[in-house]
Amino acid sequence: MSEEHPAQAILSLSTAYWASRCLHLVADVGIADALGDDPLPASALAAKTGTNPDALHRVLRALANHGIFTLKDGRFSHNPASRLLRSDNPASMRSLARMMGLNFHWDVFRELGHSLKSGMSAADKAVSGGLFEHLRAHPEDGRIFNEAMVGKSFGQIGPLLGAYDFTGFKTIGDIGGGVGHLLAAILNTAPAANGVLFELPNVIAQAKSTPNPRITYVAGDFFKDSIPPCDLYVMMTVIHDWSDADSIAILKNLRAHAPAGARLLLAEAVIDESARGSFPVDLDIEMLVFASGRERTESQWRGLLDKAGFKLVRAMPLAGITGLIEAVIAP
Repeated sequence: MSEEHPAQAILSLSTAYWASRCLHLVADVGIADALGDDPLPASALAAKTGTNPDALHRVLRALANHGIFTLKDGRFSHNPASRLLRSDNPASMRSLARMMGLNFHWDVFRELGHSLKSGMSAADKAVSGGLFEHLRAHPEDGRIFNEAMVGKSFGQIGPLLGAYDFTGFKTIGDIGGGVGHLLAAILNTAPAANGVLFELPNVIAQAKSTPNPRITYVAGDFFKDSIPPCDLYVMMTVIHDWSDADSIAILKNLRAHAPAGARLLLAEAVIDESARGSFPVDLDIEMLVFASGRERTESQWRGLLDKAGFKLVRAMPLAGITGLIEAVIAP
């Protein structure tokens, strides 16, 4: 297979946002929900969604050009990719696509130059109070963000469950685990285990609205509060949000309350700097502009864990954006 011409590579990347912007807007107005099992012309979809028929045809044609929706004889139909934009899909990625198109997201990326020059988050410059304060102050953006994180996690859970045997543990703690969807999936594979969900008080209150009888819900701050003893601690895409100093503080607090022999499992990307077309490498730029965190190489994970009192057992990439980092308490 011949390599892409250098000029084409520059052209494709320079204009990549054309198609991504189409995806954001189609997800936002709910085109995939409006399209059922039968093919429809753009005019019918436009009538259902309050959009312009000609503009919608052109936007959907652009997405079909990139493998999202199928265009045949002037009518659009679903394909596996476009079905992930439906709200009723258990693995829906609609909110993720909507989140990437929110105004504040564009505002932050407009300030990437600030991060490039300073090494600091652009979110603090672009939106008042930074990312998380913006989400608290704008509940609709916050709702879309939270739904996006849940949708993203469904693509991570499968590879993690397939790569790790959870059956040997009695108590599994999910630290910073949202409303507990990962922990519930893990417990389904380990019928003899019970779980502990450790999260901020407002998240725990939400999780307890639909409680799992095998999960104990504990509210707290993982920087400073006591974390219940567990045989295995799991954290999925938590540490990548934080700087090395903050990550070490989180992990040191966890280690201080962990029993001897406990294990730590991080579901995080493992950067391969020789890779091409690597999503985690691109995701690292999102972390640069929005947070103090980063995606890390195996060497960086080892150094981080060493400073926090853990010993790296293994670090391996999995399918998609997920990697697996396993560690034990250092002697």
